[in-house]
Amino acid sequence: MNEALSVRLERVLRVISDFPKPGIRFRDITLLLADPVLLQEVLTNMTAEFASRDISHVVGIESRGFLFGVPIALGLQAAFVPARKPGKLPAPSVRESFFLEYGSDALEIHADSLTRNSRVLIVDDILATGGTVAAACRLVERLGASVVGVSVMGEIAGLCEPSVLTGRDVRVLVSL
Repeated sequence: MNEALSVRLERVLRVISDFPKPGIRFRDITLLLADPVLLQEVLTNMTAEFASRDISHVVGIESRGFLFGVPIALGLQAAFVPARKPGKLPAPSVRESFFLEYGSDALEIHADSLTRNSRVLIVDDILATGGTVAAACRLVERLGASVVGVSVMGEIAGLCEPSVLTGRDVRVLVSL
């Protein structure tokens, strides 16, 4: 990514202290969403590394990963699969638990959303501890599909334990 995009992106990602819990510095993306030119540039850059990798499915992580995942899936002419919080999917699902910087949670995807031939790109907005992305990778692989890579807009520097995503092709536009 060019430095100009990095600088512009950092300018629109507001930091909200003590949200959702004391001690957390939340990255607010609403100013990015309000700038269609910058948002398109971000989406193009998040997609570029994977355009020639035969992606069949994009898994977007709830909820902000949906905002990036759907247009990336359209750009790759791939199916979109939502990775949701527990209890939000209507059909039989598989679940994977994980730890966050402020607690624990779980993700679910429909059990019939991927097959052994599926080549998956996992998309989210911000990579923090890596627990959410690692859980999404495990879900995809439990269904027999292949994780081709991970594309995130930003990474909170120093927070992700490197071993959590060892061996994964993780692409990050900007370190925060």
